Parts: sequence; structure tokens; C-alpha cells
Amino acid sequence: MNRKRVRWLHSALLLLNDLGMTALAFYTAYTIRARLPWPYPPQNLPGFLAYAPMLGVLLLYVAILFFLHRLYHLGRATSRLDELSRAAAAFSVAMIFTVATVSLAFKDTLFGFDYPRAMVLYAWGLGILLVGIGRLLARGMWSTLRARGWDRSRMLIVGTGEAAEAVIRRIQNAPAFGYEPIGVVALQGNGATHVAGVPVIGTAEDLPDLVYARDIDEVLIAVPEAPHSEVLRLISLCERSNLSIKIYPDIFQLIATQPSLDDLGGLPLLTVRDVAQRGWKLVLKRAMDIVGAAVGLILLSPLMLLIAILIKLDSKGPVFYVQERMGLDGRPFLMLKFRSMRADAEKEGPGWTRPDDPRRTRVGTLLRRLNLDELPQLINVLLGDMSLVGPRPERPVYVDQFRRAIPRYMERHREKAGITGWAQINGLRGDTSITERTKYDLWYVENWSLWLDIKILLRTLVQTLTFRSPNAY
Repeated sequence: MNRKRVRWLHSALLLLNDLGMTALAFYTAYTIRARLPWPYPPQNLPGFLAYAPMLGVLLLYVAILFFLHRLYHLGRATSRLDELSRAAAAFSVAMIFTVATVSLAFKDTLFGFDYPRAMVLYAWGLGILLVGIGRLLARGMWSTLRARGWDRSRMLIVGTGEAAEAVIRRIQNAPAFGYEPIGVVALQGNGATHVAGVPVIGTAEDLPDLVYARDIDEVLIAVPEAPHSEVLRLISLCERSNLSIKIYPDIFQLIATQPSLDDLGGLPLLTVRDVAQRGWKLVLKRAMDIVGAAVGLILLSPLMLLIAILIKLDSKGPVFYVQERMGLDGRPFLMLKFRSMRADAEKEGPGWTRPDDPRRTRVGTLLRRLNLDELPQLINVLLGDMSLVGPRPERPVYVDQFRRAIPRYMERHREKAGITGWAQINGLRGDTSITERTKYDLWYVENWSLWLDIKILLRTLVQTLTFRSPNAY
């Protein structure tokens, strides 16, 4: 089937889901109100058809507001949580507009009805729930179809360096996104024949011909080291009108944040560094840490006791592994973990863990796979040494090395270290690139929000419970 028609089918599927689930939520809300005497028994409640005009108005607003929120033009790699939060916001506004319209336009008209306020509340809550469930089911079905070859977006990658390889690896690890790397274009002939298994099929001068000959949908320019004039030239070579062009930005390597416009008495300035956490935001984040850590320790205490017993039965040594790490403002603290290695694992000095590390115990292998060895860090959070979410702390010996080799590395210490973080939910755990982790950490530090913390915690929980790759989110 034509790729354009497939994408229209995807949008139509989402629209039918939203309208169908909204109608189901409205009917269910009516049924509940008719049968549930809360907050008071219903009096003279007319039949469901009497509320058909109100349902019609709600369906119209849902379609319009979901369209305006670009919920029918979703990116292939859009986060589930972002999609659901946008859908909830759009549905809430649609419900408010519906109530206002019905109150103004239909009251004392030929329809001659009023609506129970409790029914509206039921419809609002059920609508958000059912539309969200429907979208998750539709997304899962469409992701499966994309992984099997439907709705593929034919992509051309410009660049043969590390950035291009990282992009291709991410695409290969996430077939549900539906990207199909057709080939790689080199800036100039450098002898490379393949990048991460994708063939090099030409140079930058061949871009106009390749875009048409290979029926390309998207071009991704992954040359962050190239000067801006060269990037503009590459964009100008992509002449096809309906072609999508994406750029792996060099500014992400340098600033790791979204610049914002400011002014100095009318003189425009570009702000590339700001402090996201200060004042009441710090208080809010600390309050969430205290509540989250306290609730977590209470609920997980039986599991933690069981883990402690298994560790003692499995190998000799202490239950906890205490290690000095570097936290907020570069101050050291003692971080707690469940011991997952032999007691003498570091007799020859500190070293990175690696896959199938022979120093791990049998229980430790399972703990690391499920990330349960991190649970005692809830105590660190309660004591104020760590946060639930933040850059992962490193040992001082490694920090001394990284600060000399990686620009702005120490700026990740402007915030408390976390049990989980933005880098970790994006697949950068354990023995992965410190440079890449630093980019993600800096982006988090300078773009913090309470919703971002909640999203990271939810994605961490889902990844832990489902063993899913971070690339699936």
C-alpha cells in the first residue's frame, strides 16, 4: 500500500479511537449516574438520547482540539507519556468547552434538558482513561505493524562519523519506530563503505539525485562537527518539496539545553544557560523525594529483607556495599547498594563492571538485571544525599578523570545525584559512553520540571517491570 495512504490510515485509526472511546465514556458516565445515588439520587433523569446533542458537541471538540494539539501528527519516536499527557490536556479542554457550549446554546431551547454535574465529572475521568487506553492499544498495534514493514519511513543519513553511527544504532534497536535507513551519504569521499552496517551510497553532491532515485522520505544530517555554512548547503541540496529534514545539532554537544530569547533594555540576547531549579522548585523536588523515599521504603521493606537474607545465604560478606560517590557541588557522600559481587571484588583496585562480570554472585546477577541492588539508595534520598531523579553519581577517582577530558562535566553536579536519570532511561547505563551520558545529564539539569521527574520515574518503573529496551519509549 502507498506510504501516504498508510499514514492517512494511521491518523484515521487514531481519530476513530478517540471518538469511539469518548462516546463509550459518555454512555458509561450516564449509566453510572443513572444507577449510582451519589452525591444524591438522580431525579427525573431523561433517556440517554436526550443527551445526544451534548455528546455530539463533545465529539466535535475532541476532534478539533486533538488535531490542534497535533495528536494526529505524532512523531514516530514520541514518548507514550508525552502523548497521554497531551491527550488528557486536550480532552479536559474539550470537556470544559462542551459544558460552556451546552450551557449557553442548548439551555431553554427545544432540547429542554439540563445535565447532571456528576455525570460530567464521570465522563471527564472515564474519557481520559478510555482514550488513553485506546491510544496505547492503537500504538502497540501500529508499532507491531511498523516492525513488520508497514509505514516505513525511508531515511538517508548524511555523515560517516560517530554521530551518524549513533543515530543508525538507535534506529536499528527500535524497529517499532518504522525508520528504514536506505543509505549513508559522506560529506566527501573518505574511503568508508559502510556505517553500522548501512552502505555508503554517495557523497553530498549526489544528494539531489539520491533523494529522487531512492524515494527518500527523510534526510538526517548527522555532522555536528561541520560548520553552519556546510549544514545550510546540505539543506539546500535536498530540493524535494515533501522531504523532511532533521539535524543532529552541534549546539546539543556544547550547551545541552534549549536556548531562549531574552533582552537587555531592548537588546536581544540568547540565553544558553539558566538554572532550572531554584526557590520553590527546590522545595517541591525535595518534598517529592521525601514522600517518594518514605513510601518506597515502607512498601518495599519486605522485599528488601528478603534480598538481604538471600545475599547472606549466597556468599560471605556484608549485605550492603558502601561506596564513596560525588554528589551535589562535588561533595562526596557514602552511597548504599545491595552487594552484588564477591566481598573481595576490588582487591586489585576499582574497575568498571562489564557484561557477565565473573565477580558477580548468583543473587547479584539477578539484582543487577532487575536494578534491585539500587533500592537501599532510598535511604540516601531520605537523608538528603541523593534525589529520586538526577545524574547518576560517580566515584571521585573517575570524576577526576572525566572533568579533565569532558567539557562541562562538573556542571552535572549542580544538582543532587539520582537513583535514576534521563540518561539511564535512554539506554545509557553501566559501561556506556561517559560523553553521551554527560550530554543527557546536562540537558536534564537545565530543563528540569516536576513532570519530567515523574516521567523518568514512570519509565524507569515500566522498563524494570517489563524488561523492555529504553529505545521502545
